Amino acid sequence: MRSRALLVTALAVTLAGTAVPAAHAQPAAPAPGAATSAQPARPPVPPSAGPDREEPTAPSELVDPTGVSAAATKLTAANFRLRATSYSSLIDDLDAALPNVSVPTVVADGNRAATPCAPAAANRVAAFCWNSGDNTVPYWIPQGITTSADAYDAGNYEGAVAILVSWYDDGSDGIDRGIRVSFVDWSTPSAPTYRHVLLVEPYTRSDGKVSYRPVNLHAGGIVWYGHLLYVASTHAGFRVFDLRHLWQVSSTDSAAIGLQSDGSYQAYGYKYVLPQAFSYARSTAGGYADLRFSFVGLDRTSAPDSIVVGEYAYPGTGTRLVRFPIDYTDRMLREDADGYVRGTEAYDVSVTSMQGATAINGKFYLSTSDGDTNRGDLATFRPGGAVTMHTDSLPIGPEDLSYWASRDQLWSATEYAGSRSVFAVRASAY
Repeated sequence: MRSRALLVTALAVTLAGTAVPAAHAQPAAPAPGAATSAQPARPPVPPSAGPDREEPTAPSELVDPTGVSAAATKLTAANFRLRATSYSSLIDDLDAALPNVSVPTVVADGNRAATPCAPAAANRVAAFCWNSGDNTVPYWIPQGITTSADAYDAGNYEGAVAILVSWYDDGSDGIDRGIRVSFVDWSTPSAPTYRHVLLVEPYTRSDGKVSYRPVNLHAGGIVWYGHLLYVASTHAGFRVFDLRHLWQVSSTDSAAIGLQSDGSYQAYGYKYVLPQAFSYARSTAGGYADLRFSFVGLDRTSAPDSIVVGEYAYPGTGTRLVRFPIDYTDRMLREDADGYVRGTEAYDVSVTSMQGATAINGKFYLSTSDGDTNRGDLATFRPGGAVTMHTDSLPIGPEDLSYWASRDQLWSATEYAGSRSVFAVRASAY
């Protein structure tokens, strides 16, 4: 048996305020006709509210041969908080300037074909791989995943059956395009098609005109809930995007973004953009260290529905999971009377290189990575019980998790160029 890294420390740390080291993963595919050379001279685009990247994934970690670690340590969940900002008034201005299209329109407008593949996942029940360009592009890197079964329990959004995957641009080709989301048409799993949509942030330029700019995040986790798309913002909380406002823009300039001098709106060659509508800012109480929003998963089996947020770190001492409630009536996180959203369940799990998490009927599922040469692991635990490691059960480089309840499918995506895949395993097998 080869040497591997212990994905869970020997003892769960009980100090909730322990600082968590930074880290995570990286790249995936050019926009239609996207430039690969350095960015030509353009009017400067003010950056969005600061980059929110994670450090590169650690090369390798070492694994507990027993596959079992100490029980997760319960924390005071209410000490983890979020507060929403106001909804952006600039969306109305851009609605008036740009054609608004529906999610089903974008899903049906796929311009790339996925390919059949068989990633090395135990209990695999579904999978596809990106086209050759997206599989090998070095500067776009896939991270988060969610599906139309997260959006609505029925499994479709206005009739569209889809899988969404987030990617971030590392800027290594000279242009940092921020983040994009692949809208994959999963209505015919044997022949999926997809199209990338650029995520943008509306802002007012110095000349008073409304434009938009790229969103510089790691986008390590996403949740689609009704008309809202939650994107994890590692050092801040969440950016939230409104799927009722998908705009079609000009795709003639692969190096330009936002409003141009000729009156056109560009998006680095992408046909559609999705705007940020508001955000959630993190905070803590009781002396707890800030929670790193490395990834997020939806739990529709809890009452009420909830999201599970977790931290990536290498080594994993002190890494935490926190559950926050979400309201199906308005698709917002559930606030208390003082305007704060508070955690309802929290644990120190001290798991190394966690990349994704969700919960199903009270049981937590965690994906973990082990560098770019070793297969990933799936960890499971119930509150009060030990964390069990299902070693080598996932392909190399697994990321975020999403559960499709009616199909008993636990979905994830892998990140490393040349071997990228999107796959589902049978959740009940674990």
